[in-house]
Amino acid sequence: MENSSEVTQFILLGLTNAPELQIPLFILFTFIYLITLFGNLGMILLILLDSQLHTPMYLFLSNLSLVDLGYSSAIIPTAISGFLMEDQAISYNACAAQMFFFVGFASAESYLLAAMAYDRCVAVCKPLHYATTMTTSVCACLVIGPYIGGFLNASINTGNTFSLSFCMSNVVHHFFCDVPAVMVLSCSDMHVDEMVVVGISIFTIFFALLVICTSYIFIFITISKMRSAEGFGKALSTCVSHFTAVSIFYGTLIFMYLQPSSSHSLDTDKVASVFYTMIIPMLNPLVYSLRNKEVHNAFKKVVDKIKLSLGLIL
Repeated sequence: MENSSEVTQFILLGLTNAPELQIPLFILFTFIYLITLFGNLGMILLILLDSQLHTPMYLFLSNLSLVDLGYSSAIIPTAISGFLMEDQAISYNACAAQMFFFVGFASAESYLLAAMAYDRCVAVCKPLHYATTMTTSVCACLVIGPYIGGFLNASINTGNTFSLSFCMSNVVHHFFCDVPAVMVLSCSDMHVDEMVVVGISIFTIFFALLVICTSYIFIFITISKMRSAEGFGKALSTCVSHFTAVSIFYGTLIFMYLQPSSSHSLDTDKVASVFYTMIIPMLNPLVYSLRNKEVHNAFKKVVDKIKLSLGLIL
């Protein structure tokens, strides 16, 4: 990455300038981050410790928790510290690193949700062939692929952004180093760079959505043909959590990026960004655990083991 810039640091304006909101928001987002941290780490540990959860679906779920933890941790600590400072400075390299990890993990989540949709499609549409279709090698490719695609996307976006010259303002009108918020500060000709960013974003979002929508079309066709109420309910329950997570994630992205330019504002961007950088990583473990009996049973086993260990110690 070539640093052709005279800027050595950026100033993040944060979420709000209202002094009376700084402490309440600091407390709120600290609480959200703690729930995100313990929820996602707890889900990963639960899946690792319980052998009954060593299935493709929970392999994908543990990696979803990992990417949620990754991109929220790239953003939230910086945002939280911003509430305690009047002007938050972030170095050139730290800004690039934050952008890289955020874009990498967020893109990986998009591809991972597509892989999970394919897994649910095979489970519902071809249950008898599920074990032979979702083999270890296939699952490994479907897990590793999103990380490769995500961080390739991050490398292109970050390298593309920080190869520009920043010779004007260094004030970022955001609470983190997002690609559009940093690119707008450049004094270089950005026509080609913007086309690259838009092209990669369209591919990342719509390729994943195409896979997800196609998978759910086959799922709904299969479910509609089921005559057994029990089979219908079981097939539907396996997809509810994933469909909920997909709806929240892509609903937010579509609201943010596909709204008319006339109604587009920095404040709207910030609110939408709070939702997909902070709220979604917190909600995903709850969405996948509230209606999941296997997760409930695994959690009870862990609690019983802890109680037994404490009883033996005391």
